[in-house]
Amino acid sequence: MSLAGKVALVVGGGSGIGKAIALSLAADGAKVGIAGRRFEVLEEVAKESDAEIHCHSVDVSDRANVKALFDWATQTLGPVDILVNAAGVNIKTRSMAEMTPEQWDQVMQINATGGYNLMYNALPPMRERKDGLIINISSISGKRAYALGGIAYCASKFAMTALGTAAGNEVAVDGVRITNIYPGEVDTPILAQRPSPVTEEHRARMLQPEDFSEVVLAICHLPPRAHVAELIIKPTKQEYT
Repeated sequence: MSLAGKVALVVGGGSGIGKAIALSLAADGAKVGIAGRRFEVLEEVAKESDAEIHCHSVDVSDRANVKALFDWATQTLGPVDILVNAAGVNIKTRSMAEMTPEQWDQVMQINATGGYNLMYNALPPMRERKDGLIINISSISGKRAYALGGIAYCASKFAMTALGTAAGNEVAVDGVRITNIYPGEVDTPILAQRPSPVTEEHRARMLQPEDFSEVVLAICHLPPRAHVAELIIKPTKQEYT
């Protein structure tokens, strides 16, 4: 089996988990578009693939910008069959005492409202076609309110959990599936926003972005009757309590 003929849009495809998923989808035959804030970074990702990957910049917190992204994807690639939402941010000041209201707004607008904006545009045509798959790359911080993630990040990821689950229940009757994936610690550029630098020894114990590629491909290859609602993937040595 391959994903030949399927159109996949990966938002947050310029780095980390999103990049790894985009490259694997393209290698499996899908027509892939990647989106993110920095177009030049997206272009570098596209050069790494033997298949053609199309690029478009987007600010997921801007609704008009997100609509323009889906208009572009439909015109360039065709109707989106698979949406992967891997866009996300965090901040260094993660406690209530240190965080500013503006930082709260920033994290919520990208992680939570950004996810809503993407799904708002993706779902209507999927429901009309009675087929479609949305994969939200959330975080274990969307299942457990860890201090490591911080107040705003945990709140935004809990919002993504509820959004994906509730919307998934709503659209199941239309044949559309929504999967929430909850990664544990992963060695990605978001680590630069940790309050304290991460040691190389610690990074070596983390998941790598490519660890998600085969799992996501497996979900994409499932028959329409099969739905993976949630999936937790963590480093072997990371606790889950």
